[in-house]
Amino acid sequence: MARNLWIGRPGFMREIAQAAKSWDRTADLNVTEFKSLEGNITTVAPARTVRRIKLSWDALSPGDAQHLTRLARRINEPGSQGGPQPPYGPLALLDPASVNLLDPYQATAQSTQSSGTDHWFTVQGTIVVRPSLSDTVVADFQDAASRLGWRHGVWTGWPVMPGMQVSWLLPPDWNPATAVVQLDWKAVDGSYLASTSANGTGVTGTAPAGAAFVTPIGGPGATGVYGLAGACLTIGEPAIAFSLGDGCPAMSVTGYTDVPTVPLPYRNVGLDLVEVRGAQL
Repeated sequence: MARNLWIGRPGFMREIAQAAKSWDRTADLNVTEFKSLEGNITTVAPARTVRRIKLSWDALSPGDAQHLTRLARRINEPGSQGGPQPPYGPLALLDPASVNLLDPYQATAQSTQSSGTDHWFTVQGTIVVRPSLSDTVVADFQDAASRLGWRHGVWTGWPVMPGMQVSWLLPPDWNPATAVVQLDWKAVDGSYLASTSANGTGVTGTAPAGAAFVTPIGGPGATGVYGLAGACLTIGEPAIAFSLGDGCPAMSVTGYTDVPTVPLPYRNVGLDLVEVRGAQL
């Protein structure tokens, strides 16, 4: 179900089954070069990179074309006025080429904050996330019942739609004999709906009716210091340890083309999107 592209506001995503004619998902590296008088090159680059995605379709069906037009022009879905649809904000895009929906740095346990609060939070118990001797962070579980949650950078969880199959794999150095793994399903307003849990380091669950987000959770079932690298969250595919984190960033439309084609009412549509931390009208 999720191996096609899904795009829209969380809770209101639509599946675009038609393959895009062109599809560019290159990260914006923002590397600047400085050349000295001697001819030596020095480069300066930001610590984090931003994803830019360019998509275009030929002869897109009217329903799909209208959905993309609404996203680009910031128009709510039909019948949403006064309904549950929240104020307009960034878009969710489930990229079928993504192998691991965790943030790239989250998947390798790299944090911009020494406390790790940009990527993790304590669900229950006492957990201290701190830097290790390398450039990664580790979690000190101070009681066996502690549970750690993986945090999406923008929303209350990773965007899903009802019926999607989600797989979650804890870091591979956690002991499957004692670990507990869990998926928390949430509604579009962030309220809790249900959980899918298992003993071990991996679980697969199906998003229930009303689900708009999923939050991955886990606990090693023992006290001690545990690594956070190598976890994997996927939709529609098995989770694989140490997969590159492609992320599931919030996106904003920065460019849009809409060209009628034959036969009408089919249209050639193009979208340019950029990764954001927020989007305002």
